[in-house]
Amino acid sequence: MLKKPNLNAARPERQRVRELAHAVSGGSFPELALGIGDDAALLRIPAGHEIVVTTDFSLEGVHFRRDWHSAQSAGHRCLARGLSDLAAMGAQPVAAFLSLALPRKLAGAWADDFFAGLLALARQYNVPLAGGDLTSSPTDVFADIVLIGSVPRDRALLRSSARPGDLLYVTGQLGGAAAELAAISRKRKPASGARKISAGPHPHLFPQPCIAAGLALAEPLTRIACIDISDGLAIDLSRLCESSNVIAEIDAASLPIARGATRQQAMSGGEDYELLFTAPPRTKIPAQLGGVPIARIGRIAACKEGQPQLTLISARGKRTPLQPLGWQSFT
Repeated sequence: MLKKPNLNAARPERQRVRELAHAVSGGSFPELALGIGDDAALLRIPAGHEIVVTTDFSLEGVHFRRDWHSAQSAGHRCLARGLSDLAAMGAQPVAAFLSLALPRKLAGAWADDFFAGLLALARQYNVPLAGGDLTSSPTDVFADIVLIGSVPRDRALLRSSARPGDLLYVTGQLGGAAAELAAISRKRKPASGARKISAGPHPHLFPQPCIAAGLALAEPLTRIACIDISDGLAIDLSRLCESSNVIAEIDAASLPIARGATRQQAMSGGEDYELLFTAPPRTKIPAQLGGVPIARIGRIAACKEGQPQLTLISARGKRTPLQPLGWQSFT
């Protein structure tokens, strides 16, 4: 089991590395042969499995703000981004690697809390922090998380597997992350700045990746196309359709919109870290996967000239072309 690090003040890099190595020691990680402390880690991937690798930046001013997000939230969200990518591939997490650059003034308590948030989520999913890099930054915080996972050979969930006639599903609820972020921005103060925040779900501050649901989807020998909803339902569905050369229809009344969220936030708010997936109509999809509710929200169709890639169908049957709005870098 990962241990809680005892980090209280700014320390030299070598001491920080020793403390992190102690914090992640003693766990049961059969795929990790060698972790923090050497020039590189050693992993043992099970026979018959493929390696899944993903990387994600968490940049101050882009993915979080220190005046809006606590350090624990920033650390949690940093790891959650990578874990959600593994979930979308149906992969079992094996190890995490973090490269972190931050100003010297944050190398003490803020860094302690960042690692506390990251390692708490790592304990939850039993994934070791196996290495990385620490350095100083002149101004802002820059974090790059690398996640290694494994999946049985030829069983990874791909965006390109959808076919006309498939049904469209989503895990959990949508729009909650965007609604919480909007509430934080309205307050214009560090609502999450305290070490403890109010009880209850916090889909933006502390999102939960759908690892168990992804593993369940990859288990049966069924053709499943999957993507995580990191940038918004509409734009991520557009990416799945593009990869599979299909179009999609969404039933507006079937969208599982989070309490307090708008339909627009559910469609394009992003950072819900739920799974959007397709399955053949004869495939029995349970009401829950890995403890997360599943909702059927539409269907996949063949591309036709003049037809929009995405169509929203109202409860009365009105069809409206849906723009693939959501988060995009450089825009």
